[in-house]
Amino acid sequence: MKYVLMFVETEEFAAALAAMDDDERKKSYDRVMQWFADHQDKILHHTHLMPADTATTIRVDRDDPLVTDGPFVEGKEVVSGFAEIDVADLDEALRVARTWPACPLVEIRPVA
Repeated sequence: MKYVLMFVETEEFAAALAAMDDDERKKSYDRVMQWFADHQDKILHHTHLMPADTATTIRVDRDDPLVTDGPFVEGKEVVSGFAEIDVADLDEALRVARTWPACPLVEIRPVA
């Protein structure tokens, strides 16, 4: 079964990452790269997204679609990347997500 794991940053996480020195930041990124290596047999695709302030949103629920700069919601949490995985079931998806070493939130959604 396929799931998407969405990695969600909080303001606190982003601030802690920004406060790290180069050595600490490299170690943090190395843990993420190791996580991807450890689960490469399950990961079909993954990517890191540019920051939320680079987003463009279009509202198509009106006669004249409205295009705005920025994410569709203002919030303290933002999806910073995702991975599509192929696993047996939700329990296995949860086992994989529980080991994520970076952002404090991982949203899991089945793929249709």
